[in-house]
Amino acid sequence: MAHRATVIAATRSPEARPFVAADVGGTHARIALMRAGEAGQAAAMLDFRQYACADFPDLSDIVVHFLRECGADGADRAVIAIAGILRGDELVNTNLPWPVSLSRMRGALSLRDLRLVNDFEAMAYATPYIDPAESVLLAGPQSPREAGATLVIGPGTGLGAALWTPSDGTAPPQVLATEAGHAALAPGNVRELALLGRFLQRWPHVDNERALSGPGLLNLYRGLCELDGARAALDSPAAVAQAAQQGGDAQALEALHIFCAMLGSLVGDLVLTFGARAVYLAGGMPAHIKPFLLHSRFAERYLNKGVLRSVLEQVSVSVIDHGRYGLLGAAAWYLDRAGSR
Repeated sequence: MAHRATVIAATRSPEARPFVAADVGGTHARIALMRAGEAGQAAAMLDFRQYACADFPDLSDIVVHFLRECGADGADRAVIAIAGILRGDELVNTNLPWPVSLSRMRGALSLRDLRLVNDFEAMAYATPYIDPAESVLLAGPQSPREAGATLVIGPGTGLGAALWTPSDGTAPPQVLATEAGHAALAPGNVRELALLGRFLQRWPHVDNERALSGPGLLNLYRGLCELDGARAALDSPAAVAQAAQQGGDAQALEALHIFCAMLGSLVGDLVLTFGARAVYLAGGMPAHIKPFLLHSRFAERYLNKGVLRSVLEQVSVSVIDHGRYGLLGAAAWYLDRAGSR
């Protein structure tokens, strides 16, 4: 099978001591050749490519393919941002097309150093490098009115979230990785309660990912079709999102409205839980439905927190393109731990 890759033109430096950074999701793997930047600056991206995960038999093959394509077979260090939790040698993740074993990858790649980091932990490490001009405001002021913690949350193949907290003058910035995607889904009206009832007939635990992810959008659509006695003609998240934005399918349109509304509710819950002062929506879904999201009930439901509405009105909520930020964050995480050796 011919491998599909998206390539960004690169500037290579012969003096660079590069390392590999990867950001791997259930659908795509983004990989870059990086080198440490100047103090306080983001790592330099020397080469970047994006691959479809389903085109490869495992993650090691993607990395090997990248190193050969960019002529960096000699790179001997790598950091991989990936969804899931590492339990011993195995990564626990239900959204990847293949299992991931740290020891097997080390053997297959012959790397001097290989490390895994949670993908949204890496995204949180990228927050100091996010350009506000590349974001789209959904709610709150254009810029945070108070310095403080930043929440990064992203529905894609799954749902990831992490919190970045700035330095307090005595300790460096900290990142808290979360598994908010696996916390229980909270409906906000009678229609959403009816959907939750349908979901509970299929799953004993209905978490946020069951609705707030690509597969979750399809679940919402199929659930609405069941409730309405309609035929579920669409069979993929992309088809549901497209039909909703074109307005040609009533259940698809309602599913996307519910997706945006419930996402707003969850973001509001997490802001209040963690005391965040800013939020960035990343992941594949927000970028693909950005125009719809801007005119949805996201902001209304985000602010619908009773007496704490005034608190949420002070928090900036913006959409960013996940793209290179996951790689910059993975590189920052790695250099904090491994240095530039």
